[in-house]
Amino acid sequence: RVPLVEFGGGSVEAGGSLTLYCPTQGYEKFRCSGWFRRGPGKERGKVATVDDSGYSTYEDSVKGRFTISQAHAKGDRNLQMNHLQPEDTGMYYCAYGVFLGDCGTTAPSRWDYWGQGTQVTVSS
Repeated sequence: RVPLVEFGGGSVEAGGSLTLYCPTQGYEKFRCSGWFRRGPGKERGKVATVDDSGYSTYEDSVKGRFTISQAHAKGDRNLQMNHLQPEDTGMYYCAYGVFLGDCGTTAPSRWDYWGQGTQVTVSS
């Protein structure tokens, strides 16, 4: 079991920025890394994913605003969020997967390791 604890969430005004962090505690062997979110009254959905070759995918509404990147520790994947909008409000979860398959399209239920979530609230 890989313990994951996200941090970096908070409350910002529209147009602001936040960076979410999800240290892997030194675990490096993940095929897929990703961030998901659950907005108010919505199902948990993909925000961004990256595979072990560096190929990244994004949900359409965050393209050009969010970036999933490698942190200083090899397995860690941060989520840099710029130009935040009220519709970005939600609980954000990091996840890592060792499954075979496309990281960008694989359903959340197949991802192997999840954090507890960090809340992001964007006010207008």
